[in-house]
Amino acid sequence: MSNEASDLLLEIGVEELPSSFVEAALRALPDLATKRLAELRLRHGAMRALGTPRRLALLVSGVAARQPDLEEEVTGPPVKAAFKDGAPTKAAEAFAQKLGCAVADLRRVEGPKGEYLAGTRREAGKPAAELLPEVLASLVAAIPFRKSMRWGKGEFAFGRPIQWLVALSGADVIPVEIAGVRSGRTSRGHRFLAPGEIALGAARDYVEAMRAAHVIVDPGERARLMRERLLAAARDAGGALIEDDFLIGENLSLVEEPHVIVGSFEERFLELPERVILEVARGHQRYFGVRDAKTGALLPKYLAVVNTAEAPEKIKSGNDKTMRARLSDAQFFYREDVKLPLASRREKLGGIVFQKRLGSVLAKAERVERLARELGLLLMLPEPTLVAAASGAHLAKCDLVALMVGEFPELQGEMGRAYALAQGVSPEVADVIRDHYLPKGAADATAPTHAGALVAIADRLDTLVGCFAIGLIPTSTADPYGLRRACLGVLRTLLDRDLDLRLGAAFSAAYDGYAGVKLDASREELAARLGEFFAERLRGLLSDRLPQDAVLACLRVAADRPLDLRARVRAIDALSPEVRARVGEVFKRATNIADKAPPGEPVAPFGQDVHASETALFAGYLKLREQIASDVRSGAYDSAFKAVADFAPLLHQYFIDVFVMTDDAAVRDNRLRLMRALSETCASLARLELLGEAPRAAS
Repeated sequence: MSNEASDLLLEIGVEELPSSFVEAALRALPDLATKRLAELRLRHGAMRALGTPRRLALLVSGVAARQPDLEEEVTGPPVKAAFKDGAPTKAAEAFAQKLGCAVADLRRVEGPKGEYLAGTRREAGKPAAELLPEVLASLVAAIPFRKSMRWGKGEFAFGRPIQWLVALSGADVIPVEIAGVRSGRTSRGHRFLAPGEIALGAARDYVEAMRAAHVIVDPGERARLMRERLLAAARDAGGALIEDDFLIGENLSLVEEPHVIVGSFEERFLELPERVILEVARGHQRYFGVRDAKTGALLPKYLAVVNTAEAPEKIKSGNDKTMRARLSDAQFFYREDVKLPLASRREKLGGIVFQKRLGSVLAKAERVERLARELGLLLMLPEPTLVAAASGAHLAKCDLVALMVGEFPELQGEMGRAYALAQGVSPEVADVIRDHYLPKGAADATAPTHAGALVAIADRLDTLVGCFAIGLIPTSTADPYGLRRACLGVLRTLLDRDLDLRLGAAFSAAYDGYAGVKLDASREELAARLGEFFAERLRGLLSDRLPQDAVLACLRVAADRPLDLRARVRAIDALSPEVRARVGEVFKRATNIADKAPPGEPVAPFGQDVHASETALFAGYLKLREQIASDVRSGAYDSAFKAVADFAPLLHQYFIDVFVMTDDAAVRDNRLRLMRALSETCASLARLELLGEAPRAAS
């Protein structure tokens, strides 16, 4: 092998891997390889994980030809254990042998607990050619799969049977044997479009050689090519692609080179709600939908990503038959479902268990309907909004017993809305049925109306309160009822819709809905546990975009009102980091000594030597107290925190000029009362002493 750095290639050819296996392996490979090369002290450049259903590959640029020589200082046993009566013990001899030197060559160094022996370990660097076979074999064995399999008579386990191995350092083959398969320089092209063997001249030729054999090994390149071909196929079909990142990801690891086939279905199926057609195409077949480029209406066409350009008409015919069968089933479900009024399905919810101790889905639906109205009253929303929310909540879970949702659970809410509209329910109420499931994920929008938001919040609060009240609290490793996600959904909805809800009152209203259900936690215990849970989620949610020290400072005083809390944090964020740090510093000093103050209110400074700074501070305090009280009542937090920032220099100068803990007891007590009064006055705004602190890890 060359004495210069070389590119390293490892390709593992396999029987077709499931999409999720490919994705997981490609995520893991770079970290696994980086760790192993670091352990071998082999320097390297950029690293790329490449792969398709038939192969997993790693391409590393500029791998050093050999290890650097090692020279490191090593500390050994304590001197008192290394010598006895002046003679070296076995501990000293073993340490010297480990370093390859004589005991006399060892040194004595001072350690944290006394004197220790120390020495220099020297090791000549080995050629990469000696090291790479073993490390590549261990790398392959370490690739994680959700489920592995064995084949033949061997005991080696992998995601799918290994068919071939390529291992190259530059142009040289690295000898590796895994599960009876020996490495070489021969890869294989696309199964259908270039099925022969591909001899690779060097590692750096890999990507281009595979591309020429109709294998796009780079997932990013494959995704871009797929999207380009989808857009072109949609245009050629007279429409526009309905873009879907999920489908791009799903198809990405199903093909080695993406080709697109335009399929079609009968126009009679367009009577189905659009989401049904798209879910049939998307959920079952992984097909893309197509819209009319001008009107936006769904076209009776779909796009299928396939792994070959051969026999497109035959593929289209088969796909069309499958789509026709799926859509025929959906059409049957839809026509049967609309025969029954949505509300008439509600009683069937009594046969579905929500949670064995918390009752049926019908009982939950009744609680949510009541709670949605209670929350609306707490928020003082107008009566029409409360009526729409209650009406929507009454119907919100009815589609769970519809045939369509039984076949397509992803359409719950969507089908309820479609059936409600078909049966004459007002759009405002129908939208609540769909929107109360929002947000479904971290990237999803929240309910767009107040009525939908009320039911979304009520549904999640009912689940949270019920589960916490019977001890079903998430752990660090398990959250089977999705309570963290439910909590974040409540908080995001409140903040997005500017709803100033007091969480404690909302918890209590939800707790009332469980009258007659035996709960383990009292109302007060539930409020404490759930309040802490919400506070931690709220901290994380706001800290994504706002200063963490400001969030923590305000969370201590306003966690019960998320909207009010955000307003306080935003007002602090308007101050510069330097100003925040100065405020935090001086109020930390004041707070640290405030608890030493005796009872009573501070009065104007007195005594023989009253400094001007003390007089100024007291006057500033009186003014600040009035302003903070007024601003907190009106929610004018920008004004309040600006006043605090303007006051901070007075307090800073005071600590320079005045000694609080003077020998004069009366003066000292008055000064301490002033510190306590300042701390308590500002505590209604935020825990200012926490500003400027480095954030601690969330629990």
